[in-house]
Amino acid sequence: MARSGRQGKAPRAGASRAGSGRPSGAKGAGKGAGKGRDFGKGASGRPTGKGAGKGPRGPRGGSRAGAGSSRSDLIEGRRAVVEALECGVPLKRAYVSLSGDSRDGQDLARIASRLEAAGVAVERVPKARLDQMSSHGAHQGVVVQASDFPYADLADVIRAAGEGDALIVLLDHVTDEGNFGAIVRSAEVVGAAGVVIAKARAAKVGVGAYKTSAGAVLHLPIAQVSNLAGAIDQIKEAGFWVAGSTEHATQDVWEAPMGGRLCLVMGSEGSGISRLVREKCDFECKLPQRGRVESLNVAQATTVMCYEWLRRTHESQAHEG
Repeated sequence: MARSGRQGKAPRAGASRAGSGRPSGAKGAGKGAGKGRDFGKGASGRPTGKGAGKGPRGPRGGSRAGAGSSRSDLIEGRRAVVEALECGVPLKRAYVSLSGDSRDGQDLARIASRLEAAGVAVERVPKARLDQMSSHGAHQGVVVQASDFPYADLADVIRAAGEGDALIVLLDHVTDEGNFGAIVRSAEVVGAAGVVIAKARAAKVGVGAYKTSAGAVLHLPIAQVSNLAGAIDQIKEAGFWVAGSTEHATQDVWEAPMGGRLCLVMGSEGSGISRLVREKCDFECKLPQRGRVESLNVAQATTVMCYEWLRRTHESQAHEG
């Protein structure tokens, strides 16, 4: 069925790229994708891919713990440390103050016991050492160092997709760690094969992502790539259609072919999908709206798109059955 405007010929529901007519895509698009407030566009979902292969490691800070306040892998404060434990953040080492009154000492002892029970090495250090490590002086007597996150390779994500219907969510420089974590959570819940992010100028798996993803980052391959456009080419070679979420789309998500093997591209909060990545998309779509607020944010929009993919895939499989 032909689509209006730049979308061209759309893939049939449930189809892979192999042997199917490819939509004309967004070649030669003028402006880039919409602003962050215009994120009501895109789709996603797919079979679970639990095993994350080895790949580039997570962000590293200074040469040693306590070398300054630039460490991105340090978590400080009693509540933050307890939340990290409860969210399943992999922790490498903990530093607990030697000083404090009897009440502080008891609170810190309980936290130290929980850390040790979780297999975290605990080192007792002077308060001055924690002051040096702290980024804002509110360590409350405890600082922990998170382990590097084991990112997957793009090949791991494609492998997790298998041969049938599958969803890959590709983020074009989403920078907010809370949004990133929420997107990973939605992708995992609908059974996506994985999430692809850029290595530079993009949110990474940190404490905030563990928290907002409710631990989903531990159950879904997350691949970091140097070149998003090149990654899309590889995903297409694996039989995926690529859907771009942009306010400039001429069709909404209900009209777009959102089922089958699909790579959903969501743009950044500030500038949307970049021109080069947008040109790689096979078709574009947006979320319809009736209200006066400009749109959903990128995490909310991704969730809607993921469930539309899941609904289409479910319907297609039911008809085939």
